[in-house]
Amino acid sequence: QVQLRESGGGLVQPGGSLRLSCAASGSIPSGYTMGWYRQAPGKLRELVASITNDGGTNYADSVKGRFTISRDNAQNTVTLQMNSLKPEDTAVYYCNARARFMWVADYWGQGTQVTVSS
Repeated sequence: QVQLRESGGGLVQPGGSLRLSCAASGSIPSGYTMGWYRQAPGKLRELVASITNDGGTNYADSVKGRFTISRDNAQNTVTLQMNSLKPEDTAVYYCNARARFMWVADYWGQGTQVTVSS
């Protein structure tokens, strides 16, 4: 099965930047959508950004213009460049690989903590 592992989280000041990376241990089938989700304390998990195999992207309104998702199909990785970070961006960020139908395949990483202070 596909295993996802995130890296790059940490503590950053408001206005700072972080780059999250997600590496898949196995090949991700063609057509899968890759995404980043986040979950803050007391809140539901929400979609941050997603990217299709051909490069189409979708972003949450709260991160548009600040975050950029990209993927390297040859390296089997997906990244999330986060700029102009705000305290409300504080959350655990999860990498996701999803088939067209979730009941077919829905893979998650272990999560990485992003904390934007003050």
